[in-house]
Amino acid sequence: MPPSTERLERVRQLVGEMLIYCFVVVLATGAFLAFHFTPSGQEVPYDGAYRPLHGVMMSAAYESTLHISFDVRGGLLMRQLHLTSSTLFLLGAVIWVMLGQFRYAPAWLGLGLTVLSAVSGYGSVDDWLSGTVLGGIPIVVWYGLHLLAALALIVTLIVSSRREAARRPRTPGFVVLTIALTALVFLWR
Repeated sequence: MPPSTERLERVRQLVGEMLIYCFVVVLATGAFLAFHFTPSGQEVPYDGAYRPLHGVMMSAAYESTLHISFDVRGGLLMRQLHLTSSTLFLLGAVIWVMLGQFRYAPAWLGLGLTVLSAVSGYGSVDDWLSGTVLGGIPIVVWYGLHLLAALALIVTLIVSSRREAARRPRTPGFVVLTIALTALVFLWR
């Protein structure tokens, strides 16, 4: 393999490792949010801390999202971290596919699962998709699809990472570099 191709493969491996660390943040924030989320389309009146919406009828899913944002300690921060890490993950998955020169099936599967997880995440909150054709799908289905896509995605990432590590073993310096670069990406503003 030519040296330039070898470097490109190593950079691809680096981005793949960063995706795993980024996904850990997505999973941790998602687990926190799941404890406070109600995946239901049942109409309920809002009675939370945001006064202008008091008495407004909305889905229980959207009401629980507002509850997380305004009433749960650290809830808005967790929602923002979840969105930011998910967005970074999607961008990283696109870069990962492009670095593989579009030839790796796990990368395509990972990118597809990332997009599916993002769309189903929005569908489960009953926010953007409300009032559209996709808004007719029950919220519980969106939520289940979101969780299944996330689980399939982590399996895809781990399998791909293990295959790449078998070809090009990780060194302690490589692991430190990926963790440092992932932290830098999160802290970049």
